[in-house]
Amino acid sequence: MLRQVEATGETQGSSRGEVLILSNARVVTPEHVLHGSVVVENGELVEIHEGPSRHAQAVDFGGDYLLPGLVDIHTDHFEKHLYPRAHVRWDFMRAALAHDAQIIGGGVTTVFDSLCVGATTDNPERAEILKPIIEALEQAQNSGMLRAEHLVHLRCELTDPVTPQLTADNIDREIVRVISVMEHLPGIRQSRDIEAYVARACKSTGESPERVREKIKVLVAEKSHIAATTRPDIVALSRTRSMPLMSHDDTDIAHIEEGVAEGVSISEFPCSMEAAEAARAAGMHIVAGAPNLVRGGSQSGNIAVRDLLRARLVDILASDYVPRSMLDAAFMIAADPGLDYDLPSAVAMVTRSPALAGNLPDRGAIRTGLKADLIRVDLQDGHPFVKSAWRSGHRVA
Repeated sequence: MLRQVEATGETQGSSRGEVLILSNARVVTPEHVLHGSVVVENGELVEIHEGPSRHAQAVDFGGDYLLPGLVDIHTDHFEKHLYPRAHVRWDFMRAALAHDAQIIGGGVTTVFDSLCVGATTDNPERAEILKPIIEALEQAQNSGMLRAEHLVHLRCELTDPVTPQLTADNIDREIVRVISVMEHLPGIRQSRDIEAYVARACKSTGESPERVREKIKVLVAEKSHIAATTRPDIVALSRTRSMPLMSHDDTDIAHIEEGVAEGVSISEFPCSMEAAEAARAAGMHIVAGAPNLVRGGSQSGNIAVRDLLRARLVDILASDYVPRSMLDAAFMIAADPGLDYDLPSAVAMVTRSPALAGNLPDRGAIRTGLKADLIRVDLQDGHPFVKSAWRSGHRVA
């Protein structure tokens, strides 16, 4: 029996006393997909039942899917809006709004914007843009300008000596919730195949392979020394805060062993089967990139996510560099006869699992007592697309 309501409807919010009823949907719960309805009161899921609702104000889904809002623990996408073209820097606030539009359009209602802390050799501007990006996100969110909830994942580039200070300057902001350590150097972690790296560099710069190899040798010697000194500082900062520490691009068993000693709880984008197996044995959560699955393999020549899925070595899928790839990946996994996953288990990898890993137990599943962060999804020719989205029962898209 439904509770008596004062007002309902697709455009109703979640202020006290208001109820939203979504009916005739394929509701993806943690256990199964049921043809039914849900009731939202004061922004919280209060009832889930089979069959359509008889209430006159219920929103008729017409058989569309009802999913929890997606939770993205890692996306690098903000900077693409800040630099829409090479050497063109866009306004920070306008970039935040454009980024948010793509995030919610992909069905993501909670996003951990993964911001690079410190400069890499290819992106020296990253050190100077960190603070203005965070301030733009804070201002936009506090002003009610963003449709998804934006949190910050600090991606700490260990090869920059200023990274510890940049981290210390920003880690205590309320919006910052996750921290990771990364080391982007040729021949190490993500770019372990040095000859593939040399070939890409030659194509990009026009330099000879010999010249590229010599530059790599000098670069790795210098930057590896810096990383060895900055990593303990970043780990020490993370230990004093109650936020998850993630390792980035684990490739060798030694990387996992190092992470275990440091208190790393999440292995993000493992590059090899052996690293993923070691992470599982160590009890770490394993994050894989949804674009890797959608495109059929790694753009860096590393382990394919589909192989990790077959080995049951993926807990979480993140969008990485394509915001809507998580939604695509969930439906692709469930439809793949070579992978033994149903839709609820595939959806959990882009909803409940990242929510729990990111210390957000109040969301990520269609279950009574949780936040009503929800998306309405239709499926055409195997392509899922978002028709509507709600945060805490309030329609935002």
